[in-house]
Amino acid sequence: MRAITVRDRDASVGGLTLTDMPYPHAAENDVIVRVHAAGFTPGELDWPTTWTDRAGRDRTPSVPGHELSGVVVELGYGTTGLTVGQRVFGLTDWARDGSLAEYTAVEARNLAPLAADIDHTVAAALPVSGLTAWQGLFDHAHLTTGQTVLVHGAAGGVGSIAVQLAREVGARVIGTGRAGDRDVALGLGAQAFLDLDADDMRHVGEVDVVFDVIGGDVLRRSAELVRPGGILVTIAVPPTVRPKDGRAVFFVVEPDRVRLAALARRLQTGQLTPVVGDVRPLSEAVSAFADHRRAPGKTIIQVADERGARHF
Repeated sequence: MRAITVRDRDASVGGLTLTDMPYPHAAENDVIVRVHAAGFTPGELDWPTTWTDRAGRDRTPSVPGHELSGVVVELGYGTTGLTVGQRVFGLTDWARDGSLAEYTAVEARNLAPLAADIDHTVAAALPVSGLTAWQGLFDHAHLTTGQTVLVHGAAGGVGSIAVQLAREVGARVIGTGRAGDRDVALGLGAQAFLDLDADDMRHVGEVDVVFDVIGGDVLRRSAELVRPGGILVTIAVPPTVRPKDGRAVFFVVEPDRVRLAALARRLQTGQLTPVVGDVRPLSEAVSAFADHRRAPGKTIIQVADERGARHF
């Protein structure tokens, strides 16, 4: 099969290549998925699990990308809950070969069924962004009706989903980003928008929750905006500051089949719309890593179409 692989940690994006790889093995409770569309996280080439397994052993050449939508083509021993030919979407394990390939092995528990009327390129934009937004807002921040939440990067992959989920529960949403993100954020349901390049963040006033995906100075200044008893949630870096009389939480998204299914239902009913940016063939995945910041939303790699035709 064809896959994007990386061998040299020091080369970063320059070490990514499209190459031939052996067909994956389905371990116990795994499925093999024919990948139709895949998503990636730009920073994953800096993750230790991209280079070593959980025992610390080198696992290169490794396949990046950990979001996928596709079709089950093989079941491992003992696998239940999914069938060959079923459309699925979800996450691959951080310490195993990922989704930028024609086929990949995935633990069945990390996948959810995907309805026939949901496009693979849309579904592939949802697993990391959707679960991160859900877990950050509700599992960690416990956002409820009537509260105010400040969502940084509101036009991005995670931020755009966070805006929509927060509005669904009746929260007041303030989005941030660059000037060109304003219309996207407001169109998704944010009631106000802050240009991080031009506006003073203090004009926001006090908020109950800050959801940060940026880190750095934005994260530091955000702590000052959280009212007593509020919470600052970030996925960027462990915070070195926390709100006065409040909490600061850093977390890493976890697979969750039940939540994936709930997100898929929202996709199907039109309650949720991932912001898909560029859609590129597998042959352009290397340049997509380098160019991901040029377009709003999530960059998706299309590996095959609905008929199974390859997109190289």
